[in-house]
Amino acid sequence: MILSPSMLSSDFANIETELKALEAAGLSWVHLDVMDGMFVPNITFGPPIIKAMRAKSKLFFDCHLMIEDPGRYIGEFVDAGADLICVHAEACTHLERVCAQIAEAGAKPAVALNPHTSPETIRYLLPQLYMVLVMSVNPGFGGQKFIPFCLDKVRDLKKMIDEAGAETLIQIDGGVTLDNARELTEAGVDVLVSGSAFFKYPPYGERHKAFQDACG
Repeated sequence: MILSPSMLSSDFANIETELKALEAAGLSWVHLDVMDGMFVPNITFGPPIIKAMRAKSKLFFDCHLMIEDPGRYIGEFVDAGADLICVHAEACTHLERVCAQIAEAGAKPAVALNPHTSPETIRYLLPQLYMVLVMSVNPGFGGQKFIPFCLDKVRDLKKMIDEAGAETLIQIDGGVTLDNARELTEAGVDVLVSGSAFFKYPPYGERHKAFQDACG
């Protein structure tokens, strides 16, 4: 199980300190939510902030682009230091082209699916995807409750990946807590994104271990 804490719930006034604390706590990934005010209502940050963070951290930057037509900006996010770029299937007219663009730019390609979007949308893309992100809340706001049917969606996606003979990771984002972490990983989730359920409970090393223990 990989835990990828969402920086949206961190102390933005002390980003460098937060990144160093995550590294010291044994985390290897960090989740960066990019919102443009169009695909989702909120606006967060873009390549300049990620570039500044990159200079202060060796963590794996898991960049989740909740933006319209993300293919326009792939090069900028890779240059800023993104290790993985996740685009929404709903935001791309030519999804395969964007995924190929991410790989060609040197980052790992991933696709996010909103709660209502069927995994069938990406069946034929699975062999070229490093990861699929199952959104278990509607994107754009933190602190939402987990949508129950997304657990079945994870199971369906896991079966689809196995049938394709792919090694695609499954990530889940939204309402992830200690209470449902084990059920999620048993269903097939490889990467858990947690925001407030992680950052609100320091020290981070103990919280990281609590998630690991919860997953068995």
